[in-house]
Amino acid sequence: MNITVEKVIDALKYVDDPDLKKDLVTLNMIKDVKVNGNEVSFTVVLTTPACPMKDMIHKACVNAILHFVSKDAKVNVNMTAQVTSKKEKDETTLRDVKNIIAVASGKGGVGKSTIAANLALGLSKQGAKVGIVDADIYGPSQHIMFGVERDTPGPAEFNGAKKMSPVISYGVKINSIGFMAAPNQAIALRGPMATKALNQLFYDTVWGELDYLIVDLPPGTGDIQITLCSSIPVTGAVVVCTPQPVAISDARKGISLFQLEQLNVPVLGLIENMAWFTPAELPQNKYYIFGKDGIKNLSEELNIPLLAQLPLVQSVREASDAGRPAVLQDTTEQALAFTELAQNVAQQIAINNTKPRTK
Repeated sequence: MNITVEKVIDALKYVDDPDLKKDLVTLNMIKDVKVNGNEVSFTVVLTTPACPMKDMIHKACVNAILHFVSKDAKVNVNMTAQVTSKKEKDETTLRDVKNIIAVASGKGGVGKSTIAANLALGLSKQGAKVGIVDADIYGPSQHIMFGVERDTPGPAEFNGAKKMSPVISYGVKINSIGFMAAPNQAIALRGPMATKALNQLFYDTVWGELDYLIVDLPPGTGDIQITLCSSIPVTGAVVVCTPQPVAISDARKGISLFQLEQLNVPVLGLIENMAWFTPAELPQNKYYIFGKDGIKNLSEELNIPLLAQLPLVQSVREASDAGRPAVLQDTTEQALAFTELAQNVAQQIAINNTKPRTK
């Protein structure tokens, strides 16, 4: 049976993207189809390098060729990625940033900054180009978590104007007001000055090409959150919370802020942090210190995806304090959990980017 390019393309129409619910050919994800005798090669362009379905799609493509074209075909599938975006083009320093993701919480102390750092690095480990803005103006911590508290942004130029170049750590571009303040210096800024500082972190930094820019927000629903949503082209937000009822009450307020008609920022998902504690000497035991499944239940109630349930682990805190976030440990359970979280967030961004604009 002669194998042709047309037969290969027709066969791949039977392979759907599990998230986007359309076939790969319709989604224009199949490139460079080549046939040489019984050898078939093509490229699948995924919507993110952090796609959790990568292996499944690869296997489905091979099976489609063997089933619909020829069982004797030798199939070579090259998996690559091009991150999607529906951010409008602009001529600011954000022009080459595809997706801006806010990491928010209703109250402090729920591990939001730790998760923001590990999310950024988790996406970067998958091959994405990533930056992070520490927008927690009064309590910046990303410069510590990335081990660069003694660094400062360098000089840069953009369209003839003097700007800053971000600090780079573990391949992630970072800017934070923490670089501009001494360790013992209080950052005493009134609302208008704080929002001005926020805009400077975004628009006075030459970010270059990024697939994802993570924003570590301060807790609550104040000036910083409102400024971010109204003046920065935010793709979506993830909300971090513990399962404690008091924390969930505040998380509801944070979610409702993003859903205000005048802001209308998609909530991509919820993260339940400190979901349980397992002592090293009792690895089969789970102690629900802050309550059980509070955010899981909230996600079901509000029909918002649950992106992860993460346990309370001492080494995660120690890794952040040491300036080397836990996701960089590679093979530990917590590193794998943060990697899966990054994949889930990337998955929700890709799904969101296929939806029509509502603003």
